[in-house]
Amino acid sequence: MTLTQLSYIVAVDQHRHFATAAEKIYVTQPTLSMQIHKLEDQLGVKIFDRSKSPVVPTEVGKKIIAEARQILKQARLIEDISQLSDGNLKGTFRVGVIPTIAPYLIPLFLRPFIEKHPDIELIFEEMLTREVLEGLSEDTLDVGIIATPVEQSFIYIEELFNEPFIGFLSNPHPLVKKDFLEIDDLKNQDMWLLNEGHCFRDQTMKLCKKQHEDHNSKIRFESGNLETLKKLVEQDFGMTMMPYLAVRNFDQNCSNAVIKEFSKPIPSRKIRLAYGRKYLKTNMIQAFKDTILANLPEDVITESEMIVVE
Repeated sequence: MTLTQLSYIVAVDQHRHFATAAEKIYVTQPTLSMQIHKLEDQLGVKIFDRSKSPVVPTEVGKKIIAEARQILKQARLIEDISQLSDGNLKGTFRVGVIPTIAPYLIPLFLRPFIEKHPDIELIFEEMLTREVLEGLSEDTLDVGIIATPVEQSFIYIEELFNEPFIGFLSNPHPLVKKDFLEIDDLKNQDMWLLNEGHCFRDQTMKLCKKQHEDHNSKIRFESGNLETLKKLVEQDFGMTMMPYLAVRNFDQNCSNAVIKEFSKPIPSRKIRLAYGRKYLKTNMIQAFKDTILANLPEDVITESEMIVVE
């Protein structure tokens, strides 16, 4: 029995599909399947019922997987303790980031962080908020960058900054004529939205519904990518909402769209750093947070005259 084999059965349990599990942990499916078969032969039991789709653990398999999770957690704990032995920041640092933050925030701080901490191996993965929280609870992530409050008592939160909402409008849109948007302006507008599961979608819906709880928005298209929504607007189709970092370097002279700020109080979302083990990697987490804050644009740091949409 090896830690690798235990990590494979945990991966299959998480994804309930051998091919998906292999892809997520960067091994081939034959390798993963072979190692799990070896473990089952060694233990003399079947851990997974392969006759069902998606694959499910057997009753004894559930107990084995639960113990495997604890063993893997303790193994990572030993690794973390050893990495802290000489006081230097080194080792693997696994970060889950929601898609509406990752492509806009990571480039701001990535180079300064790796230049200052060359012995840290950064591993980033884009995932939805629920997946980040699952990764933290299962100890497969060290930190997450999210934009919603957390109810789980075992997950610790540190606030990073408030990010304003920005209107992104096609040139023919009637709201282009306004100097600033008002929240009231949103109540009769068709709005391009992200798919279900994205917290920025939920925040946009809440922002609109504050003014018109009974309004039935005309949603004609939904996307999993903010850049797709931008392209739709640039083709003279309606409007959408964007987080500030997504349009910070937007050049209106080279585009068929217009960005509009909101009047005060400015609607915004709160970007947070989440982690599940307060007693380990404290120095690494603090260095990560400090580097993010040191490389933010000044206009997303202030909280004055903003209203946070949760």
